[in-house]
Amino acid sequence: MFIPLHDRNELKHIRMQYVTITLIVIDFVAWLAIGPVATEDFANAAILGLGYIPAIIFDYADLDPSLVIVPDEFTFVTYSFLHGDFMHLAMNMLFLWVFGDNVEDALGHFRFLVFYLLCAAAGALAHGLLEPASEAPLIGASGAISGVVAAYFLLHPKVRVWVLVLFRIPLPLPAAIPLAFWIGQQFFMFLADPGGGVSWSAHVGGIVAGLVLVVLLRRPGVPLFDRTIVTPRAVEHRERTPKETSPVAAGASKPAPHWGRPT
Repeated sequence: MFIPLHDRNELKHIRMQYVTITLIVIDFVAWLAIGPVATEDFANAAILGLGYIPAIIFDYADLDPSLVIVPDEFTFVTYSFLHGDFMHLAMNMLFLWVFGDNVEDALGHFRFLVFYLLCAAAGALAHGLLEPASEAPLIGASGAISGVVAAYFLLHPKVRVWVLVLFRIPLPLPAAIPLAFWIGQQFFMFLADPGGGVSWSAHVGGIVAGLVLVVLLRRPGVPLFDRTIVTPRAVEHRERTPKETSPVAAGASKPAPHWGRPT
C-alpha cells in the first residue's frame, strides 16, 4: 500500500489545473452537505437519489418517486461526487490532486472533464454489469480516480513521485513502480473479492476506460511513456547547424542533437 505525496512533473500546456481543482472542491462540498452538517434522513435521501443503484438502472426495482433527484442515467456520474466517510474522500482527492493536473495538462481542460466523467460512468457500468440486481447505492469517485491513475501511468511512467510506502516510509520512485502495483492490486482484489464491501469492479472499469481514453483524447503531439518528441522547430534548428563549425571536425566528442524537449 502506498500514498502519493508529490510528483516532480511541471505543467507544459496549461497554467493551472482548473478542472482538477473544481472537481476537488465539488467533492468536498458534497461531502459536507451530506456528512457532518446533514441529518441522517437527508443524507440517506441524497445517497439514494444521487447514488448509482444497479437494480434501478437494469429495471429490477423502482425508486420511490419522492426520492428521485435526477434521471436514472445521470447517476452514472452523480454517484462519483458522494463519499461515505472523510478518509474515503481524502484518499480519492489526494490521488486526484497529485495525478490529475498532469492528465489535465495532456488532454486540455474540457477533454479532461469529459475523460473524468466517462471514467466515472465506466466504473459504474462495470459495477452494474457484475451486480445488476443490487439495490445498494454505489458512491465514491474511485472509478474516475482509477481512470486518472491509469492515464498518468501511460503518460508519465518515468516521472519521480514521492510516495509514502506502508504509511510511514517516504520514497521517490518512478511512477511506473507504485502505479503498476496499485493497478495490479485492483485487478487482484476484483478477482479475489468481487462481492466485498469495496466495488473493485468499478475500479477496474475506470482503469480500462482511462487506458483507452487517454490515447484517444490527449492533445496532438503529446506522447505516451515520457518519450521525447520531435518538433518542427527542433528539426529546423538542427539542420541549420553549420557543418564547418562542428566540434567533430576539431576532434571533439560529438554533441547530442537537439531533438526537442522531453515530456
